[in-house]
Amino acid sequence: MSKISRPRPARAAIRAAAGLAAAGLALAAGLAGAAAPAAAGAGAQSCRAGTLYLTFDTGSMSQAALIADTLRRHHVKATFFLANEPTVNKDSSLDPGWAPYWKTLAADGHVFGSHTFDHVYLRGTRDGKVTMRPQFGAQAGQDVAMDQQGFCAELKRSAQALHSLSGATMSPLWRAPGGHTAPQTLQWAEQCGFKHVGWAPAGFLGDELSSERFPNKALLARALRDLRDGDITMAHLGIWSRKDPWAPAVLEPLISGLERKGFCFATLREHPAYREWFRAQAATVAAGGAGRP
Repeated sequence: MSKISRPRPARAAIRAAAGLAAAGLALAAGLAGAAAPAAAGAGAQSCRAGTLYLTFDTGSMSQAALIADTLRRHHVKATFFLANEPTVNKDSSLDPGWAPYWKTLAADGHVFGSHTFDHVYLRGTRDGKVTMRPQFGAQAGQDVAMDQQGFCAELKRSAQALHSLSGATMSPLWRAPGGHTAPQTLQWAEQCGFKHVGWAPAGFLGDELSSERFPNKALLARALRDLRDGDITMAHLGIWSRKDPWAPAVLEPLISGLERKGFCFATLREHPAYREWFRAQAATVAAGGAGRP
């Protein structure tokens, strides 16, 4: 059985957070287009501290509108990873009722990646197949064996749903639920057009941690102190379990504080680790190759 890779950045971030108590694919034209100016929200500061990459996974969607409004006010572009998760509206995040939200984000210039459709967690790999456990959907809580075709279909379902709801095309990126990957899932995903995205240790913003043990004030202070040029952050559009929601207290002061320090913001389209991947996928799509959702 292949070894499952759990994201080192997440573990490192949680260890660091423990000290806080003490203190589809895009179309070829879109993929190959010129990068939007990073740091529109940083104005004339000319990115003296560097560039950061904000990312959000779907979650409960309880903070979805607030996050979109905050990003818009600061002219910040982010990357969103989409799964079909239950929401506070008693529907799911890729249901038709959320079409206006995804359309608005697309119009604002944000980028989208797959978070799998049913938020499936990797359980193991054996004999050319992977065992996944969907958190939601018809097979929720069951271990499901997937071959490459089934795994790629799971990634592309989110891309197809996004396009159906909003007309937007998904970028060639994915994020595994929990960050759990194996060499086989990474290889399969790239073969069907999706490169995996994790997050930096300091980029684990802690919104899924206990608000009693890790209060918002401490999470904000840690992020402002530790984020560095090139870091990818990770938070959610709402977390069911956190009693004191993260976004209302942290997101605006975080962005404002980082802007004052001279940081710019950009989507993963502009990240040095993914720029060449975008170009390669654009060339594949332009040539009529496989991989389009």
